Amino acid sequence: MITYKYSAISKDGAKVKGVIEGYNEMDAIDRIKADCDVVLKVTPMEENRESFLTMEIGGNKLNNKEFTVMCSQFAIILKSGIPIARAVNLVYEKTTDKPLKKLLKKVATDVEGGRSLAASFEENGANFLPPTFIESIRAGEESGNLDTAFESMYEHFDKQTKIGAKVKGALMYPAFVLVLGIVVIIVMMVKVIPTFIEIFDGLDAELPAITVSLIVLSNFFQKYWGLLLGIAIVAFLAYKIYGNTEEGRIKIAKAGLSIPVLGNIQTLNAASQFANTLVIMIEAGLPLTKAVSITAKAMDNYYISQEVGKMTGQIEEGRTLGDAMRDSGCMPDILTDMTAVGEESGELSETLSTIAEYYDAELATAISEALAKLEPAILVVIAAFAGYVVIAIYIAMFSMYGAM
Repeated sequence: MITYKYSAISKDGAKVKGVIEGYNEMDAIDRIKADCDVVLKVTPMEENRESFLTMEIGGNKLNNKEFTVMCSQFAIILKSGIPIARAVNLVYEKTTDKPLKKLLKKVATDVEGGRSLAASFEENGANFLPPTFIESIRAGEESGNLDTAFESMYEHFDKQTKIGAKVKGALMYPAFVLVLGIVVIIVMMVKVIPTFIEIFDGLDAELPAITVSLIVLSNFFQKYWGLLLGIAIVAFLAYKIYGNTEEGRIKIAKAGLSIPVLGNIQTLNAASQFANTLVIMIEAGLPLTKAVSITAKAMDNYYISQEVGKMTGQIEEGRTLGDAMRDSGCMPDILTDMTAVGEESGELSETLSTIAEYYDAELATAISEALAKLEPAILVVIAAFAGYVVIAIYIAMFSMYGAM
């Protein structure tokens, strides 16, 4: 999707500004017209996602834990009956996260000037705030239940933060162990093995084949370690650059779903995000098309996000969400079938809540099983190489002692 900056006349006659995502300019205009009578100007924004080459340290990156705490603070303060302008200032004073504090300062000024809370959050923080948050707050303001909206957001993001931490742990820990193992192997090849090679060369004895293979491998690393490092860096940069293109993001995200073990975790995480986010949006009072559109933006996997976003067009044409999901084929069959049943029975929200709990549990189980499988597999590979080195050295030493 492309991010557009727009100005328009709202249904109450006020001039508003904001940002919105669409597949093209006409799609963006259609989305704006859902809330505004007249669209004055629509211009595409520069890509706001940080690229590998241009990202800034300490930039506007949302701290999920601090953000969740902020939602909780708003819910508690507003329940006590404190006016919204005063509530924003109180939360601002308690917040320590710099990007959030900077945002709240702007929001406090806007709210004191008469702007709505949702409009201010959208204008000042749309580049890093979750769209689910902004839309829920907007719905809460319109219904007069802003404290309930913040409480729902706190529960939702607290749950998502914990699930996200588990998923990242499942993906990052094996990668960390693997990288550490590779570093250890390189150090052994470049620094440790050459010491033993000098000893063997000094004795001028015939070495076993396994020891010769170790020496050849070590010499290769010593001679070409710079080239290997250069290839690794170039490959990484190429991956990041390609991953910042639309085609690259889709293909990489789609390929990630096919990775053994880890692909299943990504699929379950997507199903959990879809069910949890959609039920929050529906309960906030949003129409189904807008609820699905916002849900699409909340998905971690870019390929699934795009597929879910395309469902809104089918729903607008009169098709059911279940049929749109079935045609897309990007969601598990159980989620698709249960969603269809919920629509037919008129209990979509309750059904999604139930299925969300199911996929949360499935995701937790899949993460535990993945760690149980990946850790031993990586350790076996590392242990096998260590055994190869030890055997190659000891056999050579025993052979030389026998020849003396």
